Amino acid sequence: MGEEGVKLYGNILSPFVLRVEWALQLKGIKYEYVNEDLSNKSPQLLQYNPVHKMVPVLVHNGKPIAESAVIVEYIDEAWSDLYPLLPSNPYQKATTRFWAKFVEEKCLHGSFDVLSRVGEEQLKAVKEMQESLKTLEGHLEEKKFFGGETIGFVDIIAGWMPSWLGMIEEIIGIKIINEEDLPLISAWIKDLLDHNMVKETMPPQEKVMAHMRAIRENVLSAMSA
Repeated sequence: MGEEGVKLYGNILSPFVLRVEWALQLKGIKYEYVNEDLSNKSPQLLQYNPVHKMVPVLVHNGKPIAESAVIVEYIDEAWSDLYPLLPSNPYQKATTRFWAKFVEEKCLHGSFDVLSRVGEEQLKAVKEMQESLKTLEGHLEEKKFFGGETIGFVDIIAGWMPSWLGMIEEIIGIKIINEEDLPLISAWIKDLLDHNMVKETMPPQEKVMAHMRAIRENVLSAMSA
């Protein structure tokens, strides 16, 4: 059983669940992991997240919290004496939240546009994605991580990019990130993938790749129907 009744409902293929795992592991919090079959969701998951009916859901002392970014902030506040994920300074905290939201609204949505489009629309989506990454790169300011010398909140929220963007590049046959145009992002990707916690928690990449190929095929099939 997890520390203080901490239970995480997740799925190994979800980058959003991985955010919560990283937050828990960085703080050294023990937890029970419940792997959900998203095609046959458990009654517990539906009870704990009746609105979206999706993972991740963190249950702490019987109380459920949904939505990955919300959960990560909850973890940081609930165990504030352990490994801080957000700055304590109000301005720095607000800035961190701003960039995390930028990752969600621009980079995450942009990556789906790239994966789900073809032809000229796809090339346009790739260019927009590259522009968003260039803007995000400005927040690195030659730091090792967005959190400085250690992984922080923005790194956790953006942590899907090093692995998932590489897979998107392979699936569509177009390079999104290159070291010449995005040197700081490229270095950040290497540093994040070299981190022991990241290595230990990354899901089986072949399964993730198959899942992403299926997403693209389903979207393209729906578009042509």
